[in-house]
Amino acid sequence: MKTLILSAIVMLGLSACSTVPKHTDIEEGWKAMDGILEQIQAPVFPDKQFVITDFGAKTDGSLCTDAIRQAIVACNEAGGGRVLVPKGTYLTGAIHLLSNVELHVEEGATLLFSTNPADYLPVVQSRFEGSEMMNYSPLIYAWKQENIAVTGKGTLDGQASIENWWLWVWQSKENVAKGLPSQNNPNSVPRLLDLMGKGVPTAERVFGEGHYLRPSFFQPYYCKNILIEGVTLINPPMWMLHPVLSENITVRGVKLFSQGAPNGDGCDPECCKNVLIEDCEFNTGDDCIAIKSGRNRQGYEMGIPTENVIIRNCKMLDGHGGVVLGSETSGGVRNVYAYNCEMSSPHLERAIRLKSNKYRGGVIENVYVRDIKVGEVNNAAIRINQNYFSIVAPKEIRYTTYRNIFIENLTCEKAEYAVQIMGLEELPIENVKIINCSFNNIEKENVLESVEGLVLENVTINGEPSVVE
Repeated sequence: MKTLILSAIVMLGLSACSTVPKHTDIEEGWKAMDGILEQIQAPVFPDKQFVITDFGAKTDGSLCTDAIRQAIVACNEAGGGRVLVPKGTYLTGAIHLLSNVELHVEEGATLLFSTNPADYLPVVQSRFEGSEMMNYSPLIYAWKQENIAVTGKGTLDGQASIENWWLWVWQSKENVAKGLPSQNNPNSVPRLLDLMGKGVPTAERVFGEGHYLRPSFFQPYYCKNILIEGVTLINPPMWMLHPVLSENITVRGVKLFSQGAPNGDGCDPECCKNVLIEDCEFNTGDDCIAIKSGRNRQGYEMGIPTENVIIRNCKMLDGHGGVVLGSETSGGVRNVYAYNCEMSSPHLERAIRLKSNKYRGGVIENVYVRDIKVGEVNNAAIRINQNYFSIVAPKEIRYTTYRNIFIENLTCEKAEYAVQIMGLEELPIENVKIINCSFNNIEKENVLESVEGLVLENVTINGEPSVVE
């Protein structure tokens, strides 16, 4: 694509006596974050405890699904409290949380999730990569509940591997042609996208048994007041923490490990409001954090954005991106703050990443990033891309609007590119400011295509002031 810079302001080598312009739009944006933080409050639970072993849960390898369900129901009916998973390893199928219940997995305890898809039936309303349908239950699920939590120092192990859930992705073309289990079979992902594109109601998009769409690990759906704190999640079928159409969410001190997992995203709030992600560690098979809001037609018809998201004091290792918006952003994303995070790995592809394509639609705006320390990434420190790939191209084109993206005080010690901004001539990216950033050991020149109102202020690459050509 022909490089097109429609409007650029480049401020290089400002001396001590220079008058540094104030970016009031950025300052006011950060001030607004304080009001968002005040709205995010973790739920508090009654001082009552329900131990799953009192309801029949055993550590002998037998399924504990019913015992855990009974403990959750009893806790809920008693007005709420804590369902305790004590030390030991417990095999379970789907866990469905109810209002006012804290599922506490204590240190030394492991919830080992079955890899038998039948243990996640009957189907529930869910989402697969931004598309609504009736599918296998997520491993932990909640539907229209309030005041729910998963806490503790224990481990949630999805047991996913190439021997079970992941096989549905990695199946060879020859095996797909033979009709072996694969999400690429005509009755799986292609059918889902076709039904969604035709506007078939969600209740009639029934998958589950005989289809091959993996469930998310933890998915609260239409829920309020959610806390995930302290636990370690490993080996997910796909996306790990995936709240949908929910609000007032706190994710604190969680470790998310999914290396090797296809679509193994760490935390993906979708169509959510007021989200705090702090003090977490990510080592993932895909994006560490990816903010989403629905895919294509249903996403932009619902028009429910993800908004007011705060990410702070997190550590990102392996992954496709550290802090990511997209690509399923059809409902829009706005008011995202990321600060005081560290990212580094030869297997981390990008630090800050925004991605969409010409079928998504939606508006991505008001993104504030500062004080990010990047050691090493293998592609780009900053990448904004309006032409992300699409598996199936819908008939209707809807461009995504990008505007008001502000990145300050980011340092990167090694990358192929410092900055890649790849907009579309039909709808250029607007108002991007990169301020007080330094990039070292950069191999290639910036890529800047179709961007209006680009500001580079006090930005250096390999010790030299950056240049827009």
